[in-house]
Amino acid sequence: MSELSPAAQAVLDAYDNSPFDEDYGDRVAIAAALRATADQVVPKEWPTIEDYNEYDQGFAAAQIKHRNQILAIADEIKA
Repeated sequence: MSELSPAAQAVLDAYDNSPFDEDYGDRVAIAAALRATADQVVPKEWPTIEDYNEYDQGFAAAQIKHRNQILAIADEIKA
């Protein structure tokens, strides 16, 4: 198997290192992988958006929205 990028490896590690839950099966691991994906694609924290120009504010807002959507999917799968 070829070597994975650091981002892909982080997602795989999150999946592999998640505890198996008898009630939820792989759902906990899938949710962990989605959270790791969100962390790799969109930073957890952004500088203050007000410091950005209008274009950058829109870009940052879209990124934050996408991160929140990914995390919402993870929460739904885990529940």
